[in-house]
Amino acid sequence: MSAFQGIWVPVVTPFHDGALDFIGLRRLVEHLLEKHVAGIMVCTTTGEAASLSRQEQLAVLDAVLQWVPAHRVVMGLAGNNQIELLQFQDQVLKRPVAGLLVPAPSYIRPSQAGLEAFFRTVADASSVPIILYDIPYRTGVTFEQATLLNIVAHERIKAVKDCGGNLGNTLALLASGEVDVLCGEDIQLFNALCLGASGAIAASAHVHTEQFVALWQQVRDNQLAEARQTFFQLLPLIQTLFMEPNPAPVKAALALQGLIGSELRAPMQRASAALIARVQPLSALAQ
Repeated sequence: MSAFQGIWVPVVTPFHDGALDFIGLRRLVEHLLEKHVAGIMVCTTTGEAASLSRQEQLAVLDAVLQWVPAHRVVMGLAGNNQIELLQFQDQVLKRPVAGLLVPAPSYIRPSQAGLEAFFRTVADASSVPIILYDIPYRTGVTFEQATLLNIVAHERIKAVKDCGGNLGNTLALLASGEVDVLCGEDIQLFNALCLGASGAIAASAHVHTEQFVALWQQVRDNQLAEARQTFFQLLPLIQTLFMEPNPAPVKAALALQGLIGSELRAPMQRASAALIARVQPLSALAQ
């Protein structure tokens, strides 16, 4: 059985008057667990980790670990100062987590050899599985296929969050059998699962979570006609939740459901009134 499978939610970080909202976070996390998600990923892109201090990131992780079994919690580990990142990794690893979600260092744009060295260093320093996060439009660096395959050969790199937009790389990872492939582009969810992805890390699965879980189960059970129908039911929601920068639309949908507030950390802005009007009927279905 895959180490990382099913629908994982990169949970948003609720705020209230600029501070972390732990009451809202607990309400949201417990709601997601009731919908049978595989697990929770904290301090990801969707969690606005880049706008949180390291102390705040640890506080979010510690809070979630009070409510979610450790084997269902993955921590985001991102940064472009490798020395500082390794020091933070050491602090995170004092907590019980199922794994670390690690993107390439942003802004620096290392060479392919630099990418291999970075992930080897992080993986060597880890006592838990690493999920490589391939998201070139945020990091500014693209993995060549050979580089990816070299990196995932490391014994502690167990999965890839695939947002690379390169079908050739996706197919090569799936064919390698070295790692679990987790779809990271929500609109690609159905075809990724059909190709053999073990699951997804899906921001839009905050809303109608049970349908995303059902979609994964339907593909797993080879009920492809049913899965296709479920996916097309979800598609308007997925498209709408990415019409403005993530996670503003997701937070707007969750606020409409009374789970959390819609506040984001500047310079991120709340969803527009026009977007909220589009989200409202989509998020209200099948409550």
